[in-house]
Amino acid sequence: MWIFDLLLGLKPNVKRMEARRDIRGLMRVLKYRRDPSVRAEAAKALGAIGGARAVEALTYALKDQDRSVRLSAAENLGKIGDAKAIDSLADGLTDTDWYVRVHAATALGDIRDAKAVEPLVRALKDEEKAVRQWAAQALGEIRDARASEPLTAALSDRESAVREAATEALAKIRMKR
Repeated sequence: MWIFDLLLGLKPNVKRMEARRDIRGLMRVLKYRRDPSVRAEAAKALGAIGGARAVEALTYALKDQDRSVRLSAAENLGKIGDAKAIDSLADGLTDTDWYVRVHAATALGDIRDAKAVEPLVRALKDEEKAVRQWAAQALGEIRDARASEPLTAALSDRESAVREAATEALAKIRMKR
């Protein structure tokens, strides 16, 4: 039915698709070029529904040209928490927009899989302090001892928020032992 809306120039009804758990329809909405806010809303709806197909669609949305869509995709991949998204989120750590990189780091921390340690350690050297801070926090959520040395190095970061996040992450890693 929503295809007729598209043909008539109407915006897709994302809320209705979410209520119906219409993953296929929401995946199509991610290709709706007229309005990026509709694509971002579809990414949020897919995050609420979850599942493997939603993860697949959201990893596609991480490459969208619009920042708000990429942000929504990263955030909702973190909510779903599926480790299949790690490689795509790791790629998100190199996005041109620092805010997308922050959301990718946060999502990796939400997933809490050790496979994300290496890309997050690289993000500790990002030019943007917020990315370094959230990468350190994500490493604390994962609690993998391999992050101890890079987090210790981050204790000498010029930004106090990064040093504080590294300190908290190291404490979480030590509590796990």
